[in-house]
Amino acid sequence: MDRILTRAARSSVVPALLLALALPATAQQNSLGNRSAVGDALRPLAAGSALRLEEAPEGRFESAADSLEWARARKAAHGATGRRLVISLQDRVLTWMNGADTLHAAPIAVGKGTQLEHEGRAWDFSTPRGERRVIGKQRNPVWTPPDWHYVELARDSALTLVRLQRGQGVRLADGNRVVVRGDRIGRVLANGTFEVVPADEEVVFGETLFVPPLGTANRRVEGELGPYKLDLGDRYMIHGTPHKTSIGDAATHGCIRMRDGDLEYLYHRVPVGTRVFIY
Repeated sequence: MDRILTRAARSSVVPALLLALALPATAQQNSLGNRSAVGDALRPLAAGSALRLEEAPEGRFESAADSLEWARARKAAHGATGRRLVISLQDRVLTWMNGADTLHAAPIAVGKGTQLEHEGRAWDFSTPRGERRVIGKQRNPVWTPPDWHYVELARDSALTLVRLQRGQGVRLADGNRVVVRGDRIGRVLANGTFEVVPADEEVVFGETLFVPPLGTANRRVEGELGPYKLDLGDRYMIHGTPHKTSIGDAATHGCIRMRDGDLEYLYHRVPVGTRVFIY
């Protein structure tokens, strides 16, 4: 009997990026849940000031080098001028700043920091520190699951992983075949009937998870990135999410997740080309 994995069933292994809050500074404390660390995240450094190693939060870094990298990135973020996005991975807060002024602040979900390996390939699900830019924006983005999604799903569901190729069907144990026809994937029965796999389901037959080719309906997931995205390059994004409870956690595969209202606020105010500092 075939196992059915809908997109909802595999919600624990989907990606994500940023988060933001659309309230003035006077309302930020309540909106961000009275987190004690938020004050530090929103407090800018004085121009030209030095950030000492001992000022880094204790017990939150892998090494002294890691804490120094954090310190350098934080100093660059708060020492910069003009309008910019500043993201604190430690505090899981995004701020939209102009000079030393905070225009907008919001909680976010960030990379969970785990690693995944498969057949000589490796993925690091951390959100990297450093400076980026908003290189594009999009309404109603559609997510194309990367290869790591299928590797992770197969591992977590105890399934064998097989990659489908156009023009090359795969024979199943019952004698039927899995094939790609146009942008649809389905099973061809002995009588020639083509049974289409619904677009909102993973392609699973028996104990095998099939990786759909790019461009097929099963390789396009609507709604996973929320109503907007801000592209930061290298497959990193600031976007929404249907998994609202993940906001405030280290839960993504490297992206920044945000609440829809916060993301909409940024989408209409942050222009392409804006500098983004992550520390």
